[in-house]
Amino acid sequence: MLLNQDLFPWAVEGSTWHSISTILLQASLAVFKNMSLVFALGLPIALAKSASGRAVLATLVSYITFNYVVGGILQFWGADLGVNYVAGERGLTEIGGILTLDTNLLGSIVIASISVWVHNKYFDHKLPDWASVFNGTPLVVIISFPIMVSIAVITCFVWPTIQDGINGLQTFLVNAGAFGVWAFTLLERLLIPTGLHHFVYGPVFYGPVAVDGGTVAYWIQHIQDFAANSAPLTEQFPQGGLMLTGMGKVFGCTGIALALYSTAKPEKKKMVLGLVLGAAITAILTGITEPIEFTFLFIAPALFALHAVLSATMATIAYMLGVSGNFQTGLIDFVFQNWLPLGSNHMGTYLIQIALGLTFTAIYFFTFRAIILKYDLKTPGRNDAEVKLVSKADYKAAKSGNGAMEDSQANAFIQGLGGASNIELLTNCATRLRVKVKDASQVQPTEYFQQQGAVNVVRNGDSFQIIVGLTVPQVREEMSQLIQA
Repeated sequence: MLLNQDLFPWAVEGSTWHSISTILLQASLAVFKNMSLVFALGLPIALAKSASGRAVLATLVSYITFNYVVGGILQFWGADLGVNYVAGERGLTEIGGILTLDTNLLGSIVIASISVWVHNKYFDHKLPDWASVFNGTPLVVIISFPIMVSIAVITCFVWPTIQDGINGLQTFLVNAGAFGVWAFTLLERLLIPTGLHHFVYGPVFYGPVAVDGGTVAYWIQHIQDFAANSAPLTEQFPQGGLMLTGMGKVFGCTGIALALYSTAKPEKKKMVLGLVLGAAITAILTGITEPIEFTFLFIAPALFALHAVLSATMATIAYMLGVSGNFQTGLIDFVFQNWLPLGSNHMGTYLIQIALGLTFTAIYFFTFRAIILKYDLKTPGRNDAEVKLVSKADYKAAKSGNGAMEDSQANAFIQGLGGASNIELLTNCATRLRVKVKDASQVQPTEYFQQQGAVNVVRNGDSFQIIVGLTVPQVREEMSQLIQA
């Protein structure tokens, strides 16, 4: 945006402003250009049962080893494997300065998963005294080494064929047009309850499924070209239609929040407002929708299915009207990565997008309201259960430096899960605690966790997902400390 001369006329090439802005642009791409490495190092933080920092170090060594072996094999036998081992050649990439096969997110997830498995199994294994120097991380790295070499050899034989399939998938997604947008958006929404939606959007947004390097990085890198060209955005970047998933997050969740508030009992409207307002603002601004979606998902699954269909339909109509771009999160990215930098040549398209979005907000509101009232669905504020809000004391505790609010909630969650001795595995994602317990019968009912501030609980045998919201990293850390105390 800082390089856009329509917004900043002084951003001419050769100026100090242009130079500094270019540097900042390159800095902003740091994560996107190293997404595979970031994923590889991020996975052990969540999945390691203990000593997650050491698990990250072991994974880094394993991932580098894997890529060095792949690069070495291609250097000597690349031609025999159908790979042209030349820098810049499609299908190759540099990871940590190593020219290797571009296995993207899938490769990093596989390597990290194996490394974490080895860490969890052997990190605490005690060697004889004469070999005790190799206890811990050294043992994990030693065991991982032959595994990484074996996987690297297999990858060199198998991955070129997989890449051909990915290239074919790219062609299909581009040619699928509006139907591809609808199917992709629908699937991404429907898989939210399972957590598998990451495997749908991740390879598209951050991997090579739709375009090399991922649609997000491609959009940011070429945003000046799109801004300077008045041709329809769907012609310039048709793959951007797959990033219209945020339409349902911004406009759809607004209608859902209004419907939940309007259908609450009069005496509970104020409490429901406190519950849904924060969740709606989070969804609208950042695109994180789980806090509001899980308030009705288990009460009325049909409403969630309707939400997925409406979201997919809205994205598809927007695409058919010429909208394309980085609209996969929330309003912040809508404004700063689309409307502001491209507004001078594409404002007409964006006004149509906003009008369409507001129309669907009304559709969401009236359909959700009608269904809730017709079938008397027990959405928040429509039953006798307590609507959990943060009290003034909780707020003051949260504002203090000792994290008393998270500590109290963390302790309550531990007790609700049957105590520290019943918790076998504790991890988290963006908004959920993921817990595996030894005895599921000791876990309290869902209502208990809701009274402690959770949005809902997903139960699957001895595995539980407690939907907390954006404070989940702090809550998980507090729980880990309490369990280890």
